[in-house]
Amino acid sequence: MEVVILKSAKSVAATAGDLVAELLRVQPAAVLGLATGSTQLALYRYLVQQYLHGGLSFKQATSFNLDEYLGVAAENPQSYRAYMDREFFDHIDIDKHNTHLPDCGETENPRLVGPLYEQKIRDAGGIDLQLMGIGGNGHIGFNEPSSSLRSRTRVKTLTKQTLEDNGRLFKKDEFQPKLAITMGIATIMDARRVLLLATGQSKAEAVAKMVEGPISAMCPASVLQMHERATILLDEDAAAGLSNRDYYDWTHLQNESLKARFGGEHG
Repeated sequence: MEVVILKSAKSVAATAGDLVAELLRVQPAAVLGLATGSTQLALYRYLVQQYLHGGLSFKQATSFNLDEYLGVAAENPQSYRAYMDREFFDHIDIDKHNTHLPDCGETENPRLVGPLYEQKIRDAGGIDLQLMGIGGNGHIGFNEPSSSLRSRTRVKTLTKQTLEDNGRLFKKDEFQPKLAITMGIATIMDARRVLLLATGQSKAEAVAKMVEGPISAMCPASVLQMHERATILLDEDAAAGLSNRDYYDWTHLQNESLKARFGGEHG
């Protein structure tokens, strides 16, 4: 696990965006794992600007989102499909036929959606780069505390904390789903590279448990300690609970020195 601590949330988005752009320029048909949430917004806006002004193209790329609410139609503004279209897909040249979410139609059996989604990912050749955030309780995707570390895409019940955290996005009289379909932890771990973004003081405790705590189903994100190529991008506030801060900064300096001498990972 590589921990990179940056000065601001803006720097986190730009650094993540540059890594995505680097991958697509070397591998235009890359398979991207995408996420929703407030932390990802700045990243998507950065990538849109790179597309508009930097010559970046998503035309050959394929995407798979981490999760989708159950019982919310795709055309509902609260759906993650609507979020992705509104905040990202509508502003770039990606073929929407190549953008996938684990959505479930009204007449579909939600328990069958997961295995079909897993097969789609396999058919696409697997995920090259999985983007994600972290919940205040340590969840990744909607894999809540106590989720099996070997889990696959499935229906998951959201915790009360997650419902409270997301409640600000729903009006008082609006339906807020209590179930979602999410990639499993094992699915996430299959990605060839993972890039997790966390910003703000509210994520500091979860980040500390993820990076420095024991690997535990009670902090699902902690499993990333075992991923061969997991990069954690943090702003100062999100990194505030880390006890080994000096070493992470020192390691980052050494890694940047190596890149300067020998080029980036895709170079």
